[in-house]
Amino acid sequence: GPCYCDQACLRTLDCCHDYNQTCPVIPCVVSQWSAWSGCAEPCQTTYRVQTRHILQEPRNGAEPCPALEERAGCVEYWTRQGTECKQSLIPALITTGGFGKARKKRAAADGKERAGYCVEFQLVSLTPGCLQSHHSYTLWMRHLREGHTVCVQCQHPALHSRSHHCSGDGTGSKENQLLHWQALGNPRCKGTWRRIHQLDTCSCPPVHSFLFI
Repeated sequence: GPCYCDQACLRTLDCCHDYNQTCPVIPCVVSQWSAWSGCAEPCQTTYRVQTRHILQEPRNGAEPCPALEERAGCVEYWTRQGTECKQSLIPALITTGGFGKARKKRAAADGKERAGYCVEFQLVSLTPGCLQSHHSYTLWMRHLREGHTVCVQCQHPALHSRSHHCSGDGTGSKENQLLHWQALGNPRCKGTWRRIHQLDTCSCPPVHSFLFI
């Protein structure tokens, strides 16, 4: 009788004597990767995509096709209209609040330059790298905990003279929008948080206090 290439005979052990010749394994064949797309969203940490498509479907017990899409992180600093992104939505760089004592504050030229401020965030996620580093200059990262509320100070010279904001402070973000931060001094320590509110009169507690850089 006819030889059916449905693989059922491999389970019932009654394949035709010439099954392997009549029903050879046909592997999956995919195209080359496309060029990387632009970032999915401008002005925030997001991803870009490259894709490929199936040229030949696998048959007769061949391995399934590999992934047809890959994603990689990216940040786009320009809107689709060609204007520069608001600095508040760029990932925040933070360090320990104690650094403020050692950092020289920029002198105000006319005495009218705006004083600093603080922003409270709720930590949503952080990478294991925040807890795995044992260098003395990274110990402050152990105070970062998911669910904690942290206070981040915006001081000179991180306070931009034109915008009067620090990069990554979340000004202009939507309610409950996830914003990204990166710990300075340990590229393996980063995560997301949500902006709660801004404090113009800054009174951050000493333990959960950090600085925008």
